[in-house]
Amino acid sequence: MNMAMAAQGRTAGWMAAAALAAAMSGLLTGCAAPPPHDVVSDVASPSDDTDQRRRARIRLELASSYYAEGKTEIALDELKQVIQTDPYYPDAYNLRGLIYMRLGDNRQAEENFRRTLTLNPRDSDAAHNYGWLLCTTQRYPESARAFQQALGNPLYGDRAKTHMALGLCQARAGQGADAEASLTRSYELDPGNPITGYNLARLLYQRGEFPRAQFYIRRLNNSELANAESLWLGIRVENRMNDGAAMAQLSEVLRKRFPQSPERTSLDRRAFDE
Repeated sequence: MNMAMAAQGRTAGWMAAAALAAAMSGLLTGCAAPPPHDVVSDVASPSDDTDQRRRARIRLELASSYYAEGKTEIALDELKQVIQTDPYYPDAYNLRGLIYMRLGDNRQAEENFRRTLTLNPRDSDAAHNYGWLLCTTQRYPESARAFQQALGNPLYGDRAKTHMALGLCQARAGQGADAEASLTRSYELDPGNPITGYNLARLLYQRGEFPRAQFYIRRLNNSELANAESLWLGIRVENRMNDGAAMAQLSEVLRKRFPQSPERTSLDRRAFDE
């Protein structure tokens, strides 16, 4: 998923890409069917599936494909069939929560994420998705708890993204030191993620820690993933560091590669402090 988000970032900007990347975690996690009115109590694998769960899984994969194609109404219809087949399938509610979040129906999204976590409290993907929903509605303490629930699962493999999402939400909440710690941890786990690198450099720049911001933004701008936003941030950082040669080099790249961008306009106006 990080490669897709990187491509998104080169055109839409790292802040938009960050929101998109943080908003969605895995869809099909392979949980076995719990008994009625119970929750998952052991690590499950597809080999544990009942016939009922296997039938539901096939339809869920179809619903997930429709969701990926943007066909949300068809995906919701498929999910109705999934839940009728297996009403205790956590992944179905997680996907339905993502669909409702895409549709802007936060109440339905929250109900489905909470249902997922009732059926399987160790579903870190659902906890991540729920955390981002809470973040977007400015429920920051609850959001942090959901992200920590995701991170509390030792088998969770997408920790870098959850640390990134937690850091973005902490920054929104004005918790600069906590945001820095979370983004730094995300960067340690996945130093190649341009979204994390950009947002960490941006946070450090805002906090006046220009040498450290320079380290992260230079690494990004020296890669093929640099975009107008990252170049402009790099120019502003180099301006603060009084490095005229680096400013000139980045300015030339910005003018050539992104001549119509708002960042080019800001550069021409020398609006470094806006």
